[in-house]
Amino acid sequence: MPLLNAKVTTTQYLAEDHSMSDASRRSPSEQLGRSRTAAVALSTALLFAAGFGAAPQAGAETRPSVDVHTAAAMGQEEKDLRTECAAHPEANTRKGWVKSRFEACVHQPVYLKLIDDKGRLRGELWFDLWILGFSYDGSRRVDYTSSLENIRTKAVAGENPATWRIDQNFSHTINASASGPNPKMTKPAVTTRSETVAQWTAKPLWQLNYTSPDTGKVDAANTQIVSGMVTLDMRVSSPTAVSWTDPVVAYSSVRFDYAGPTAGKHKGTVFTEARVDLVMSLKDPAVNESARHILDAQQFPERTFPSWAGKNVPGASEPLHRLIDKDKQKKNRDKAISTCDDVWGDYRGTKLQCDEYPFASTKEGAAAPGNRFSARLIDGTDNETGGRRLNEVFTLNRILDGDAFYVKITP
Repeated sequence: MPLLNAKVTTTQYLAEDHSMSDASRRSPSEQLGRSRTAAVALSTALLFAAGFGAAPQAGAETRPSVDVHTAAAMGQEEKDLRTECAAHPEANTRKGWVKSRFEACVHQPVYLKLIDDKGRLRGELWFDLWILGFSYDGSRRVDYTSSLENIRTKAVAGENPATWRIDQNFSHTINASASGPNPKMTKPAVTTRSETVAQWTAKPLWQLNYTSPDTGKVDAANTQIVSGMVTLDMRVSSPTAVSWTDPVVAYSSVRFDYAGPTAGKHKGTVFTEARVDLVMSLKDPAVNESARHILDAQQFPERTFPSWAGKNVPGASEPLHRLIDKDKQKKNRDKAISTCDDVWGDYRGTKLQCDEYPFASTKEGAAAPGNRFSARLIDGTDNETGGRRLNEVFTLNRILDGDAFYVKITP
């Protein structure tokens, strides 16, 4: 059962007992690096040995997929996300599985060995860590439901698992360089739980809500962006062993904004590491010509116009980025139309329109350096429907200026 996707064996130990206060002062990148490099072989002063990839003991009881206490406390939305999360291996990582701009989850099966300062085994601990995250289109708020479930212990003679404690501490940081003026996040009233195994078993689930204040109005000069990261660190302790600590068990990158109608609802919150795709089908009669043009540009770019050797067009594996500036959008359209005029001549009076890919509303549009675009005459209604589909992706996912997205064409 791998923990945190880290490659640490039972012959390796944590070199330092990093306190939670130390972890909260370090940046997330420092925490990640320090956590990974802290595992070294020690001949003395042995702590908790984290057993990664180890199987449960033979004869261990079968564990339910959902702890009964947790199931009773969860709503249907949380149950649905949890069911999907369990099927995605990405959930067993620090970042977790980011389903969408509004849903994310972590599921890590954890196994630890308790080792005393003379290298002697004191006991073993198993539990499942779950974190379900929900952000909101229309509210500057993100909610997390964290739980420790299916907790099991096994102790040597004389060791009392009732004295073992498990701590969870949530903290947050703000990336000022990616935020607007005076960025702020409001943390929950309670961000730490330090309880015994019995207490966690009786109440495995707890919830946290992070918000960000706003001015209450749209300001084109200030979209009130707050780019933040919420991090969970954990600690397991016993009177007979020095504590095991991981300063970054899981993390979540979020963004609050008040961008106004360009993002759909005037304000909202998203998980920024979610992949967003505009999906079109070749079988969809409403956009089949748009879809064919995009697929040709992505797969056979040298056969599109303008044509040149070695041409490649972004959007499939290399993302596109939204462009809000209307003047720059017009420059993209003007260059694409000029290409259509050069290749097909005067098409005025027909039902055709000049379709451009990448789209005029992206920073990779026709006027971008490199001529990495394609222009083609297609049915005007098809072209306009494709434009509406693109705008829906922007507004339903709160894609702001410069945000990345991809384009996927299906059969």
